[in-house]
Amino acid sequence: MDSFLLPAMMAAVVSFAVTPLVIQLAKRLQLVDDPRKRTHPAQVHHGIVPRAGGLALLIGFILPLLWFLPLTRTVIGLSAAAIVTVGIGLFDDRKDISPYIRFAANIGIALLIVLSGIDIPFITNPLGGILRLDMWHLALPVLGEISVWSSLFAILWIVWTMNIVGWSSGVDGQMPGFVVIAATTLGLLSLRFNIHDATQSIVTSLAFITAGTFLGFLPWNFYPQKIMPGYGGKTLAGLLLAVIAILSGGKVGSALLVLAIPMIDAAYSLFRRLAAKKSPFRADRLHFHHRLLSLGWSKQKIALFYWGVSFILGLVALNVSSQQKLFVFMMTGVILVGILYWFTQTFSPERKNDT
Repeated sequence: MDSFLLPAMMAAVVSFAVTPLVIQLAKRLQLVDDPRKRTHPAQVHHGIVPRAGGLALLIGFILPLLWFLPLTRTVIGLSAAAIVTVGIGLFDDRKDISPYIRFAANIGIALLIVLSGIDIPFITNPLGGILRLDMWHLALPVLGEISVWSSLFAILWIVWTMNIVGWSSGVDGQMPGFVVIAATTLGLLSLRFNIHDATQSIVTSLAFITAGTFLGFLPWNFYPQKIMPGYGGKTLAGLLLAVIAILSGGKVGSALLVLAIPMIDAAYSLFRRLAAKKSPFRADRLHFHHRLLSLGWSKQKIALFYWGVSFILGLVALNVSSQQKLFVFMMTGVILVGILYWFTQTFSPERKNDT
């Protein structure tokens, strides 16, 4: 375990130390969020706040990654994808890219991950056994042979996770906290396989480096935030969690459980927007954390609530079977959807007009 703590500690120290420098750089380059100049329906902060947190997170992640891990195909592919992700994020911090272009970029980044050899060959069937996804292979020029369903499922999972983590980063400290918990949970799950599979040590290190990176960034992002993760930081978090979940023995189900609130909130938001015949990419102030703000919850309380639920679900993920994870996820989903529906009925514009 000590061999995994040192990379995590280095990631935390580097991330914490470099963030003040990134704050100054973001101010100098005008990579800031100014509500007076940039109106966004999901904004909940006041004053000018730097947006370039993704750069600090990238540095905190890449340095220990290159220092401690061998340059395998997986490490190189993930590093390249992380750099591209944050690069696009920094450009968005300055220019506000169209959400459709960002979505297309997400698909391209996920494809880069798949081409580096990372896919999902199987998923555990919660009703028993496993579901094989690697039965259909296709030979492509230059790229060689790929497993079609394994690759498609991996791309879908990566793109989904990159977006849902970003949608649950609306208040100070909210996202880095639950990312630390999710990455730690996946690292502990991966640790169980180290005895039987030596390659899992790389995956465990990746998970703990990710946890350390976001832990070091957290003090600067917690209320009152000195810097925002920005689009690059949010999508980097989703990318890393998605890839680690794949590599840590196919623990997609565990990641779904730990990230239950962001996952369910995102699914509900998609359904709500499509039902209203609106673009699923159209931002609004109707996410779960926005609803809690409307009830008078403070930003600190919302962040701690997300952390607390993620921590509890992380403990569950470490100690239950696949069937039990499905039951807990469904139960959490029913409760959260019920709360969101109650919010919709209570705080909808139509209801307010009637009163």
